[in-house]
Amino acid sequence: MAEAKTAIVTGGSRGIGREVALRLAALGYDIAIVYVGDENEAADTIRACEEKGVKARAYVCDVSSFEETKDAVARIRKDFEGNIEVLVNNAGITRDGLIAFMKEQDWDSVLGVNLKGAFNMIRHTAALFIRNKCGRIVNISSVSGLMGNAGQANYSASKAGIVGLTKSTARELAPKGITCNAVAPGFIRTDMTKNITEDNSELLRTIPLGRMGDVSDVAAAVIFLITSPYITGEVIRVDGGIAM
Repeated sequence: MAEAKTAIVTGGSRGIGREVALRLAALGYDIAIVYVGDENEAADTIRACEEKGVKARAYVCDVSSFEETKDAVARIRKDFEGNIEVLVNNAGITRDGLIAFMKEQDWDSVLGVNLKGAFNMIRHTAALFIRNKCGRIVNISSVSGLMGNAGQANYSASKAGIVGLTKSTARELAPKGITCNAVAPGFIRTDMTKNITEDNSELLRTIPLGRMGDVSDVAAAVIFLITSPYITGEVIRVDGGIAM
């Protein structure tokens, strides 16, 4: 019997992370989701993955914490017998506000989860990837990190940082056969954008394709990168053409 493959998805209990986890489960990957928040949503995602015939578990973890992520990765390695092949850094938050009035805590929390969280997870899985000479890392950035967005200095900075982190990680790990790429979504229907509606004609005018994206659009790009062994250091926009 073929050795099981394991994928870690942060922010995997809902939205983009849930869709990515389900698609990976459909490909035969055992799933470890890392999350904070609604336990019922996490349990529902785990059940949905298990229905596809794979092993799945959920781990409560604040990804901005170096020690919590270290412990979570150690538990995942133990539970899944050390075989981790994929890491998807999807966990993210927003604390929007004009920079002239932004609270230091709002800056720190967004950079902590969105950027440091990705670093923490890469830091604690890299040694295993290097030892196995195999690994696929996909980080979720944003078009806000490519072109900026008023009222989102913290979020845009964190997502721009993801691009730099992705490219540096790709260069460092490429000699070991490990790839690291990023996906930069635009306006995607998730809880994070629930206050944005497609009735907003001003918003739609900014999107050449004329509609908001779905989590399935983003997940498709993530799976493409995971299954593409000769692509690394790339950032794929999934934004309907906003940042072209």
